[in-house]
Amino acid sequence: MLSLWLALLVFVAVNRQDVIDLWRLRQYQAPAAVSQLATQGTMTDFGRKVFYVNEPNIQDKTSFAKECLSSDGKQEQTIVLGCYHSNQAGIFLMKVTDPRLDGVEQVTAAHEMLHAAYDRLSRSDKSKVDAMLTKYYKQDLRDERILKTIDAYKKTEPNDLVNEMHSIFGTEIASLPADLEAYYKRYFTNRSQVVAFAAQYQAEFTSRKQIVAEADARLDVLRQQIEGLESSLRSRQAAIDEQRASLNALKASGDFRSYNAEVSSYNALVNDYNADVASLRSLIEEHNALVATRNAVALEVNQLSKELSNDTTTISQ
Repeated sequence: MLSLWLALLVFVAVNRQDVIDLWRLRQYQAPAAVSQLATQGTMTDFGRKVFYVNEPNIQDKTSFAKECLSSDGKQEQTIVLGCYHSNQAGIFLMKVTDPRLDGVEQVTAAHEMLHAAYDRLSRSDKSKVDAMLTKYYKQDLRDERILKTIDAYKKTEPNDLVNEMHSIFGTEIASLPADLEAYYKRYFTNRSQVVAFAAQYQAEFTSRKQIVAEADARLDVLRQQIEGLESSLRSRQAAIDEQRASLNALKASGDFRSYNAEVSSYNALVNDYNADVASLRSLIEEHNALVATRNAVALEVNQLSKELSNDTTTISQ
C-alpha cells in the first residue's frame, strides 16, 4: 500500500500540470462561440486544452475593459482585443461585431492561448523557445508593422517582450524558420489559417490607409495647380482690364482703325482666360470630390480603429 501511495505521489509530481488541467476541465463545457474560435484557429488537442483551461470569456467592451486592467488599474495600451491572466487564471476576448473585421476574434484567441502556453513552458523549454524567437527577430524579421509593434512593446512591456513575440510570431507571420514552425505545431494543425485571418483584417486597414495616402498626394498636386492657376488668372484679369480700358478709349476717340487692330488680340486673351477659368472650375470640382471621398475612407479607418479599441468613450469627430 505504501509503495502504491508513493507511486501515486510520484505520478502526480511528474504530471502535476496534467492533473491540474484534468481537475479544472472536469466539468467545463466550452460555449459554442469559444469552441468555434478554437476550431477556426485550428488548435491542436493540446492547444485547445490550454485554451479551455483558461475558460475563455467573450465580452462586450465595458466588461472586457474591467477584466483587462493592468495591476496599477490603468488600461494597457498595447492589449486592445484580449488579455490573459497569468498562472492560467483566465483568457478574456473582446467581442467584435463589425463584419469587415472578421478574423479578429480568431487571431486574438490564438494570441492569448499562446500567452497561456508560454506561461506553462518549463524553464529549459522556455530557454530554447526564447532563443529561437530572439534569433528570428534579430536576423530574419522584415515585416515593418510587426517591427513597430515590437518597438512599442519595448517601451510598454519590456519584461514581457519575448512572451509577446511568442504570440505575435505564431499568429501573424506566414513563414518562420523550420525550428519555430515545428514548435508551433504543438498548438496549431494549420497555423497558416490563423495568419490568413490576421492578414484579412489587417488588409481592411492597409487598403484604406493606402487610399487616404494616395488621395492626400493627389490633393497636394491639385492645390498647387489651383493656386498657380488662380495666381495666373489674377494677373491676366489685370491685363484684360487694362486692354479693355484701352479699347474703350480708342472707341471713344473715334480711332476705329487702332480699335479694330486690337480687338482680335483682346478676344484671344479673353478666350484663353475663360478656358483657364473652366480648367480651374474642373480642378476645384475634382479637389472637392476627392476630399469627400478621402474623408469618407478616413472615417471608415477611424470607425474600424474604434471597433478594435477597448475605449468605451464616444468617438471624437
